[in-house]
Amino acid sequence: MSIPTSAVAEPSPLYQAWQALRSEQPRLRAREAAERLAVSEAELVASRLGVDAVRLRPEWAALLPALGELGYIMALTRNEHCVHERKGYYREVSVMANGQMGLVVSADIDLRLFLAGWASVFAVEERGERGTQRSIQVFDWQGVAVHKVYMTAESREAAWAPLLERFRDETQDAALALRPRAEPEAPRPDEQVDVAALRQGWAALKDTHHFFALLKKQGAVRTQALRLAGREWAEPLDPGALPSLLETAATRQVPLMVFVGNRHCIQIHSGSVQRLMAMEGWFNVLDPEFNLHLKTPAVQQLWRVRKPSSDGIITSWEAFDAEGELIVQLFGARKPGVAEREDWRALAEEAAALS
Repeated sequence: MSIPTSAVAEPSPLYQAWQALRSEQPRLRAREAAERLAVSEAELVASRLGVDAVRLRPEWAALLPALGELGYIMALTRNEHCVHERKGYYREVSVMANGQMGLVVSADIDLRLFLAGWASVFAVEERGERGTQRSIQVFDWQGVAVHKVYMTAESREAAWAPLLERFRDETQDAALALRPRAEPEAPRPDEQVDVAALRQGWAALKDTHHFFALLKKQGAVRTQALRLAGREWAEPLDPGALPSLLETAATRQVPLMVFVGNRHCIQIHSGSVQRLMAMEGWFNVLDPEFNLHLKTPAVQQLWRVRKPSSDGIITSWEAFDAEGELIVQLFGARKPGVAEREDWRALAEEAAALS
């Protein structure tokens, strides 16, 4: 069943400009088209209202669990340099009573949701040569994509129309209350960071989730803390080593946890990686249930990081771009209360640190 759209005499000028651009560059993705047209991706999607999109009510506590009714889907979360796609089921969804945080903790779809930054949501039915692609797309207050859910051939197609009918916004207004992004605070100079207190707090960590609180307490940004922590806890690596780590993990069948996120959503894959391919500046994992697309030239810093916990030392590889933004994190697959895998630790420790 197609999207129940309102009758529109003529598509908006933005939509027409987008279609003209697509006719010239058919493979151009919406994110890239928005950049070319000097608008946000959310504005581009909103221009489709009355054509092949419906605006939904941003009632996250009700909408997120309802996505489970769609059955087997593909969840997509990305940042500027990395795309994480995971197929599975939306199960075990929870939203805090204050509506600020949410979790999806099923075995396949594993998400950390920072809902205060979620602003608008649309259902899209895009018709193409391969049929109709249906998706739910969430955007932040700046119009940047936060999280998307795509129907697959195995999804429950009969659940799509009832879901849209239940959450359809009455106004169907393309206007978005976009806000400028707050300018980040300038990092403190190294000499203003209490390095001794940082190292002491790091050594006292009992849970890796407490790391962000440590950074905030010491007034250090992430890459700065890695530089100041000392080689016991963090070592710089050759940024080009990341594909090699994934290739060796595939060869040895070492199961990983692959974290990719943006300011408002983190998506996690737990399991092995198998089919790897480098292509035109991108390093890709192309497995049946998990795809990763990493823009390798964007990795300007790569760190091997060790954090103490009540389960022992937890080792990760963390990749950052030129602005110090986190691109991707790799851990050995594990559950809370379980020590780190020895095969992952051996693999993570093999690469020589930069001098």
